[in-house]
Amino acid sequence: MPNQRLSSCKFLMALLSVVLPVYLIFSLLSRAFPAGLPKPTSVSMTASNRSLVPLEAHIMSKCPDARDCLRNLVVPAMEQVVNKVNFTLSFIGSVDEDNSIQCMHGPSECLGDMLSLCAIDLHPDDPVIYLGFSNCLISSYTQIPSRDLVESCALEHGIAFEHLNGCISEEGKGLDLLMASVERSQAAGVKRSCTVRMNNKTWCVRDGGEWKDCPGGSDVKSLVEEVDRLYQM
Repeated sequence: MPNQRLSSCKFLMALLSVVLPVYLIFSLLSRAFPAGLPKPTSVSMTASNRSLVPLEAHIMSKCPDARDCLRNLVVPAMEQVVNKVNFTLSFIGSVDEDNSIQCMHGPSECLGDMLSLCAIDLHPDDPVIYLGFSNCLISSYTQIPSRDLVESCALEHGIAFEHLNGCISEEGKGLDLLMASVERSQAAGVKRSCTVRMNNKTWCVRDGGEWKDCPGGSDVKSLVEEVDRLYQM
């Protein structure tokens, strides 16, 4: 599909023109730093026949509601249920007729989304790493994609810069990851950041600085209890 690839390349060049000074040089990290999130107690799943509970957060990386949602609900809940859920972090955007991606807060937000998705791609089986990294970025969302911020978050969560750089480059898969993530959110009918879905149904929404559409509760305790209930079924 030449038109899609051309549009993708044009979009990527627009992103890079915004942040090129930030990503000129990435050096190999020789030391691993501990994750910012406390690691939950390990639970062996090999001896269990229970199915993991689908849990998903749909966000925009430069959205204050996403910051509040991750910091006050998703991250603390995941610390308790990480071994009981199949967690997905998805991003919200739109796809134009020419197959270019638009992010509500501009190209820098698309780059922030791509950085998180690349972290997931690099560490797909360790949400402590990729969710911790994303939470670190979005906690200072106004600074995305500052080199200092990205460097600090990557160091804190043990992610190599050159791997992130390779992923978001023109030859990397970052743009394809973002396209797939945006299309996933669209297929789910999600438009508000942050929307938390459990078992493929909306659990709670953080929008305009308020919790909305949260029949089961917007607190960590309620979310954890529902995961436990579904996990036991």
